[in-house]
Order: sequence, then structure tokens, then C-alpha cells
Amino acid sequence: MKLLSLLAALWVATAHAASIERYREFLNGTRSARASFEQQVYDRNGKPVQASKGSFVFQRPGKFRWVYDKPADQVIVGDGDRVWIYDRQLNQVTVRKMASALGSTPAALLAGGTGVEKAFELSDAGEKDGLEWVLARPREREASFESVRMGFDAQGLQAMELVDPFGQRTVLRFSHFVRNPKVDPGSFRFDPPKGADVLGDK
Repeated sequence: MKLLSLLAALWVATAHAASIERYREFLNGTRSARASFEQQVYDRNGKPVQASKGSFVFQRPGKFRWVYDKPADQVIVGDGDRVWIYDRQLNQVTVRKMASALGSTPAALLAGGTGVEKAFELSDAGEKDGLEWVLARPREREASFESVRMGFDAQGLQAMELVDPFGQRTVLRFSHFVRNPKVDPGSFRFDPPKGADVLGDK
């Protein structure tokens, strides 16, 4: 019985290490990436309330462009200094300094630098739907979400699931994921459109 318990504990520890290491390998081996995504939002009762899709590109550290197609019609750009959130329908731009906007956001898990594990507590979340999952919880109390799960397979990152403080769950599924492509630096530059309301840290 003691031997079985020891083997079980060893298996759990090994699985935990493998899951965390897979994320660390992704973090250390991916300097840039681009992909398409489909996003589904569920309320706290599991009812789907919103669906959208789009694409993103990032380059470490701290540069990314996340574009939602219609009807969401939103662009989020991190230029390494600030994060710009542009709502096309409202013609409104919200600006935040990168240090406060990126430190404990899902974008930090993809585009962040070496300080990710200082901003997040990482743990193994088991296997589901053919993917190995890593759970990330922000250490900052005022983060806009409670947890993020990232699902990996042999090809790399395939999915993310975010849970906010109200129990709402956002599921992202990635496709056409390309690691370390050449990226146009202009992708991470954002100039507010003429006439747009600009709010926040200008």
C-alpha cells in the first residue's frame, strides 16, 4: 500500500512538472506568434451569451495586436509602452499603461516576458479533451479575472478558458497557430482615428 501511494504521488508530481514545463517551453521558445481564434462567452449558469472570432499576433515582450471581427469589432494593441483598446462601433479608445494593463491579464500569459510567474500562480489542471491544461491565477487582487486555463497538445497552445469574478466563462479556441513568424513592427503601432474619444492614460 505504501509503495502504491508512493508511486501515485510520484505520478502526480511528474504530471504536474510535465504540464508546467510544457507552458514554460512555450513561453521560452515562442518569441512571436500569430493565429485565428473563435471565442464563446458563457454566463455563470453555463448559458452561451456571446460568440465572436478574430485573429491575433504577438511579439515578446509586451507587443500584441488582438482583433475581433464584427459584430464585436474591437482592436486591442500593446505597443510595449501602452495598451490601446479601440471600439470601432463607439469610436472610442481606452488607453492604459502597459505596466498596469499587462501585469495580470491573459495577454501577459502569451506576450509577457520573464516576469510571468511573478504575476501568476501556475498549477497543473489535468487532462481534458485531449489537451494538457495549466491553470494560472493572478497574484494581483484587482485583476479582471479569477483564473485562466491554457490547453496544450504536441503542436502547442490550442485553447484558453478565462473565468471572471462574476462566474462568466470565456472560451478561446485557436487555429492556424504559427510560432515565430516574421512580424511587421507596424502591427503594434496604434494611432487613434480622427474624432475618436480617447480615455485613460494618454
